[in-house]
Amino acid sequence: MKEAIVASPSRRQILRLAALATACAVPAKAENVAETLKRETNRPYVAADGVSTFESVWQAVRDRFYDPRYNGLDWPAVRERYLPDVQRATSQNSLARIINGMLSELHASHTRFYTPDEPEYYQLADIFVGALRGRGLQRAFPDDRISYPGIGIISHSDATGRNTITAVIDGTPAQQAGLHAGDEIVAANGMAFEAIGSFRGKVGGTVVLDVQRGGSTLKISVVPVELEPAKMFLRGLESSARIIESNGRHIGYVHVWSYAGSIYQRALESMLSQGALKDADALIWDLRDGWGGAQPEYLDLFNARAPTMQVTERSGASKFVNVKWRKPVAMLINGGTRSGKEVLAYGFKKYRLGELVGTRTEGAVLAATAFLIGSGLLLLAVEDVRVDGERLEGVGVTPTIEVQSAAASAGSEDLQLSRAVAALSGT
Repeated sequence: MKEAIVASPSRRQILRLAALATACAVPAKAENVAETLKRETNRPYVAADGVSTFESVWQAVRDRFYDPRYNGLDWPAVRERYLPDVQRATSQNSLARIINGMLSELHASHTRFYTPDEPEYYQLADIFVGALRGRGLQRAFPDDRISYPGIGIISHSDATGRNTITAVIDGTPAQQAGLHAGDEIVAANGMAFEAIGSFRGKVGGTVVLDVQRGGSTLKISVVPVELEPAKMFLRGLESSARIIESNGRHIGYVHVWSYAGSIYQRALESMLSQGALKDADALIWDLRDGWGGAQPEYLDLFNARAPTMQVTERSGASKFVNVKWRKPVAMLINGGTRSGKEVLAYGFKKYRLGELVGTRTEGAVLAATAFLIGSGLLLLAVEDVRVDGERLEGVGVTPTIEVQSAAASAGSEDLQLSRAVAALSGT
């Protein structure tokens, strides 16, 4: 085959998602990245390469999928069914749709093929950068920088092509422009909206979005930037932190958009011990949407029976070790809470650390790893996961206080957040 699997991540990289998946503008080299993306996108589709990519994905599943019985499928027969469609594919995106149709038959989370036209391609490449470096990363990102043009939204495109924002990451151009979860993006500069394509070559310029919100159609101008995933998610966490006053109490709030790396937990601990949230009377820990990757021990933050140590250098600089939060806390969850975040939600509920507010989590709790194949990226479930002996895959975690989210409209309220505030302030 022309293109083989070019990554074999370590177990440590696998567990980053198993424990369970403001934007930063890139100076100087941003245009080089944009030109590389444009060149890759404009490259003519070669049918033989598409077949090679399909075969490599099929073989990766055959050799590495966590269930040797493939959830009851005859995997060789599945290949034969899909191969004719692959041979008729005319583009990378049509190939990806066929491959994902095949993968969907496995009925497993963390199992999908992404293309450079999707933000998830870059975000997952960044999450698994250690495993992929030296094994194909340089080919995919020649300047050794993983980034993409965008505005900082999480969106979903349905079968009809309707693209709806499910979340707006704090501190990004999307938030600054006033976009909301629930907004449907109809067009960008008068053309059909594409998650990457609408911003490619337009970094630093203005893009006008046609947005459907409730019964109104709005024109919203945004200025896309070159987004580096880890920096975007960290900035989003930091930008989200604030104090909400209710019934005489100061309720701290923070949104952890990704837990795929200890840097996010360290940032949270810093906020709680010596940052914006240190004087709060209670805490709302928002784990809705974004990526998982959390380690179970992150719940030790709420273990009141362990000490916190402060270490001070001769210069006077100090840091806290083994940070603990001994005040009330509530967690926000929804259908976009996945993977390692679900493990945290499970423990938070089981050990009664506080109220779990929102809706059932996704039920996506398998151990995953990533492969660069052809011009795409395969995320594949390679290990099963049980939490305290229970399997959360396909089940998820239910809240202690169920609150559905409201559809977007002008001035719409975050009902789940409001309910968490009420629970912590006694209103």
